[in-house]
Amino acid sequence: MAGPAPADTPVDLVALADEHAAKAAADPHGRSAHLLVHDGVLRQTVIALTAGTSLDEHNAPPAASIQVLRGRVSLTVSGRRIELRAGQLRPIPQERHGLLAHQDSVVLLTAVTY
Repeated sequence: MAGPAPADTPVDLVALADEHAAKAAADPHGRSAHLLVHDGVLRQTVIALTAGTSLDEHNAPPAASIQVLRGRVSLTVSGRRIELRAGQLRPIPQERHGLLAHQDSVVLLTAVTY
């Protein structure tokens, strides 16, 4: 898929997760991401990580959540790990955070930016 889908087009998250899991597996850094929705301040991104891959700590947007589509990850916040598995959704605290994949994983990041 190239670029965000038009607003009136349904997105097959299972197919998108499959596609980006395969891309992450083939990537030397073990990652793949796709901006799915870009509508004003709303952003939704599918992120695939292979087991053991992490996203370094970074600043949080004004509002965000993470939904695990497959696998098992930890959201790292202030030195603690918050473990999430497939089917779980959690708001992301408004502080520096990172993400660690314990298994090959795909997440849906929803963020509001200003």
